[in-house]
Amino acid sequence: MTTTENSAMAAESATLDAVSTTSATPKGSLYGRLWRTVPQELGFLLASLPIVIFATVILWVGISLGIGLLLTFIGIFIVIATLYVARGFGTFELIRLRGAGRPVIKRPNWNPYRVSGFWANIFGTVLNPHYWLYLVHALLVNIVVGAVTWAVSFAWVVTALSGITYWIYSRWIPTGDNGWTLYDWVKRTFFPAWNMDPQTADALLYFLIGAIFLATLPFVTRGLTMVHYGIALGMLGRFRVAELQGEVAGLSASRTAAVSAEGTSLRRLERDIHDGPQQRLVRMQMDLASADRQLADDPEKARTLIAEAMEQSREALEELRALSRGFAPPILLDRGLVAAIESLSDRSTIPVRIVNLLAPGADLPQEIERNAYFVAAEMLTNVAKHSGANDIELRLELRRIPEPDATWLDVVVADNGIGGAIAQPGHGIAGLEERLRGLGGTLEISSPAGGPTVISAHLPVTY
Repeated sequence: MTTTENSAMAAESATLDAVSTTSATPKGSLYGRLWRTVPQELGFLLASLPIVIFATVILWVGISLGIGLLLTFIGIFIVIATLYVARGFGTFELIRLRGAGRPVIKRPNWNPYRVSGFWANIFGTVLNPHYWLYLVHALLVNIVVGAVTWAVSFAWVVTALSGITYWIYSRWIPTGDNGWTLYDWVKRTFFPAWNMDPQTADALLYFLIGAIFLATLPFVTRGLTMVHYGIALGMLGRFRVAELQGEVAGLSASRTAAVSAEGTSLRRLERDIHDGPQQRLVRMQMDLASADRQLADDPEKARTLIAEAMEQSREALEELRALSRGFAPPILLDRGLVAAIESLSDRSTIPVRIVNLLAPGADLPQEIERNAYFVAAEMLTNVAKHSGANDIELRLELRRIPEPDATWLDVVVADNGIGGAIAQPGHGIAGLEERLRGLGGTLEISSPAGGPTVISAHLPVTY
């Protein structure tokens, strides 16, 4: 059951969301966008020196003490503890870079060997190169880079601020008769014919220098932050090889899930055809053959058999129509996903409220619409069979995630039934999980005992 009011409100909400998203998109010149991140980058750079000094002292003490006590066997635990502390400092550096406006750096896999147990974890830590890279980064690299970038950023800010405000405090600076002034140096070196009041000329020159430093500050903070980011990307991020291995493993799992889901669907369709229409067609054939034999001797019985055969034919046709809903219905191809789901809800034995949060005229790939339709159909079927609910809400929503740049279609079904829904092998929810895993999507289930049950299917949208 759908309502025009819900659709109108959802469309208005989607429009407002689109407008707010558009208005929130960074606009203006590159220089203006650079200035907007200066406070974050300055906070990152000016806090670097005390952080790297503290980290270096802690880690040098830990690693020196651990190496010195290696012969007593206690040293190995101190070294491992130091590696974990280095991991903490490296992770904190990644968090600070994210706060400075830099893109997310994927964290390393801290347990690549999939080991468990005390001693396995001990040796796994020592053998993991990421721990040692984090230690080298904190002990040697970051202390040098942090000190240099802190000095440059601090000097740049001080020069900019003191230059543009020199005209305010210059009157209180004592100068002797032979005191050096910037004006005298510039006049002797570049402009011998320049004649001006020395104090006014100094204020003008310092203001000009301060303005230049202030104008270039966004480029300096961005460049220095990018130095930290580039080093962190190479030393603190996930290895590219490991990332590719993870992607290959994910694709392999998705392919296996897709093949399994397809095989399960085919076996179910084969079983349904065998147990339903095929049996009725065999019965109809037998009735017609019996009627043919009785036609001359007992026309009344023949008519009865023919009537029963016609009833079997009608029921077989109904079952075939029900099975054909497992294929893409014509309304999905002709009018799109929303219309197809509205038609699906009309056939539901439980009233369904559709909340359409898709933007008006949203264009989805045909394959995504087809899979979303099947997911919604399976969800509604499961609710009708097992939930004991008397009300269902089905929500469609398109989400855009900036980082990483991805678009997701959410199909969410909520009911007021008895709850307790779980994924069991060979049942509907498990089949949904396999289908979504094969598509690269995910399934979330919230179904406490007593309800309500909320099942959310997330499908990646690729245009």
